Amino acid sequence: VQLQASGGGLVQAGGSLSLSCAASGRTFSSYTMGWFRQAPGQEREFVASMSWSGGSTYYADSVKGRFTISRDNAKNAVYLQMNSLKPEDTAVYYCASHKNPLRSRITKIDVGSWGQGTQVTVSS
Repeated sequence: VQLQASGGGLVQAGGSLSLSCAASGRTFSSYTMGWFRQAPGQEREFVASMSWSGGSTYYADSVKGRFTISRDNAKNAVYLQMNSLKPEDTAVYYCASHKNPLRSRITKIDVGSWGQGTQVTVSS
């Protein structure tokens, strides 16, 4: 599957951004999708995921209550709405697809495909 992320940018602390990820190449609706991020000098970390059915969502503790993941299977897209952004949210954000169908969640070792990444910068 090919993934194309978009929507990053520069925002002040407390602001909002919305990321999108368009998928192509296979049956999108059968695969759990996730968002990860990587700050300079740090490992890539999990942010949020939504199961193939949309019935299960998971968030990193650091973003709970501020970020919301969603998906539109008709459009082969997954989204990440980010509110109340903090400087520590600054990172390159990657969308990812699980390598196997019909799983409930995704971690780094489960990723079959990565998007190209989109930069999010939050100024203080």
